[in-house]
Amino acid sequence: MDDFSVRSPISDSEYDNYIHFRWSTLRKPLGMSRESSLDNKESSSIHLIGIINKEIVACGRLHFNNNIEAQIRYMSVNQNLKRRGYGSKILSELESYAKRHSAEKIILNARETAKEFYVVSGYKEIAPFKSVTGIPHIRMSKTL
Repeated sequence: MDDFSVRSPISDSEYDNYIHFRWSTLRKPLGMSRESSLDNKESSSIHLIGIINKEIVACGRLHFNNNIEAQIRYMSVNQNLKRRGYGSKILSELESYAKRHSAEKIILNARETAKEFYVVSGYKEIAPFKSVTGIPHIRMSKTL
C-alpha cells in the first residue's frame, strides 16, 4: 500500500472536501445533486476518510439505527485506486467502531457491483433494496 491512512475529517474544510469526494464518486456520475448525498444522520454519524498525500481517496460512514444495529453508507474509493485494500481498511475501521459501541449487527445497502466486496468481508445478502439512485442494490448484514 501507498502511504494510506484512515481517520475522521479534522476541520470544516476537510469535512467539506470529504462530502465533495463522496458526492463526486457516488452521485455526480448519476447526474444527482450534491444535496442528494446528504441526509439527516450526518451530525450523528462517524465519518472516515482514506488519505494518500493529503488527498482524500476513500471514504465511508457509519450511523446507528438503534442500540444494537449500525448501518454503513457512502463507501467509496477513487476509481483509479480500487482493489488495493483501501475500501477494506475503511470498512474494518467502521466495523471496529460499531463493535466498540455495542453494535451486534451491521447492515448496508450495496450496489450490485460491490456485492462481492462485502461477501468477502463476511456480509450476507438479505434482499433487494430500492435505492434513490435507481441503481440495483442489495441489503446485506453482518453479525459482529
